[in-house]
Amino acid sequence: MLLLAAAAQVTDAVHTHGFAFVRMAPDGATTAEIAAHLGVTKQAAAQLVDELERKGYVARGPHPTDARARLVTLTDRGWACTGAADAAAAAFLADWTRRLGPAAVTGLRDMLAAVVPPGRVRPSAW
Repeated sequence: MLLLAAAAQVTDAVHTHGFAFVRMAPDGATTAEIAAHLGVTKQAAAQLVDELERKGYVARGPHPTDARARLVTLTDRGWACTGAADAAAAAFLADWTRRLGPAAVTGLRDMLAAVVPPGRVRPSAW
């Protein structure tokens, strides 16, 4: 139910957006950093950032240490989307814990962590 409620709040975001949001939170990222995080070209990342900016999820601003780069940061709308995703993940984990028990969920988390590529892609609830 919580997942459906979260999805109702965010009608124009897709999975790729969430992976980009993870890279931008909490301090922002350049388009090149987003590209590296997603494993796509800089041009593809720039198109994604353009789309996210049009939809109001991100804003571009000056980079604090590199005058040539632009820093992409989440807007309030982007943070709300991230919060909805975190809440949905926490709801799933709570349900799994209720059904399977804490030890099984910990084991599942550990097994998944062993096969997921390194990086900041895990929900904060994990």
